[in-house]
Amino acid sequence: MGGRITSLRTHDVRFPTSRDLDGSDAMNADPDYSAAYVVIGTDAGLEGHGFAFTIGRGNDVQTAAIRALEPYVAGLALDEALADLGGVWKRMVHDSQLRWLGPEKGVMHMAVSAVVNALWDLRAKREGKPVWKLLADLTPEQIVELVDFRYLTDALTPGEALEILRRTEPGRAHREAELRANGYPAYTTSPGWLGYDDDKLRRLCEQAVADGFGQIKLKVGGDLDDDVRRLRVAREAVGPGVRIAVDANQRWDVGTAIDWVRALAEFDPWWVEEPTSPDDVLGHATIARAIAPVRVATGEHVQNRVVFKQMLQAGSLSYLQLDAARVAGVNENVAILLLAAKFEVPVCPHAGGVGLCELVQHLSMFDYVAVSGSKENRVIEYVDHLHEHFADPVVVRDGHYVAPTAPGFGAAMLPRTLADHAYPDGPVWATSENGSAV
Repeated sequence: MGGRITSLRTHDVRFPTSRDLDGSDAMNADPDYSAAYVVIGTDAGLEGHGFAFTIGRGNDVQTAAIRALEPYVAGLALDEALADLGGVWKRMVHDSQLRWLGPEKGVMHMAVSAVVNALWDLRAKREGKPVWKLLADLTPEQIVELVDFRYLTDALTPGEALEILRRTEPGRAHREAELRANGYPAYTTSPGWLGYDDDKLRRLCEQAVADGFGQIKLKVGGDLDDDVRRLRVAREAVGPGVRIAVDANQRWDVGTAIDWVRALAEFDPWWVEEPTSPDDVLGHATIARAIAPVRVATGEHVQNRVVFKQMLQAGSLSYLQLDAARVAGVNENVAILLLAAKFEVPVCPHAGGVGLCELVQHLSMFDYVAVSGSKENRVIEYVDHLHEHFADPVVVRDGHYVAPTAPGFGAAMLPRTLADHAYPDGPVWATSENGSAV
């Protein structure tokens, strides 16, 4: 089909969510959901869209990191680049000078994610498929070619990955039909932000049950007495048959986490999320053993496939919460899905941020159709705000994600949003009570 990549444009896009405490938790009291946004232009009339999610200050740093990757895409022939996204991924991730900033973690790794995801968006649009379908249509061999197995082979070899994919391959068509008919289970965090008062918490819990959700999540970790009261309000509102997960957002030391979760045990929490530092592999394992049968979920701040490998090896988590924009994009998340399948740990992605619901649904749906072949104990997080800023917003019906059909990754923001929410000069910020402060 020909054509070349002609440009890489960035936008610093921020939403003043701190005004109503949407997104507030024990560690992030005043988040302004933000996107370091990238548009990859071509001379073929198509664009690829991607972003790195942040919560305000530092979004300019993240945007600068994305711009540093422009030499890796500008001028590439479309046919060659899109046919070898595994190779493009490796060249960006293994740039020796940029890699020094990680290696393979932090702002630079998230920048790779934004660019890689934009390339997948571009490829999916070119092939006329949503990303989940594009991935699910690849052969096992093509999927394995996307993955960098360096540092993984003590836990997962390319041969083992092929076995996993070949084992599920015969049922792909049946599972795809089932997915299109019934969607993918969701849970909602919308009732549980820490800044909400009890009346709002109760009302939103009741609304979640009415909307068909079988699981909700509450933020915890600020004050134990407050958490006990809020869990009691939530449990009374949803009844005994709805799962309640709790999320500490890395607030506690290991011992504190164990004591705190035990104090909440009377409310039957389904899992505790991010109970301690996301880098503390052994601390999570200690917590997991001590609080069972309450489960540990973590992953939204796990920086790469190597840390996930260690957590799976150590028994640090019962639910793996990958993030579409934290690790280096689709390719690394494919590696993480394969690791989770090898260790038989359910994947329940993080989606508490602008645009993350739109992205992660594709990863879970691909996992169901082509990797794990299962929805058992698997749910995708859903947060009910900011979807109106996207050209192809996520659809949730009766507590389930509806499988997207539009070509691409769902990452494209509306032109008006890019203009109005541009920081610091867009109208939303120029007329803000906060001025340019985030």
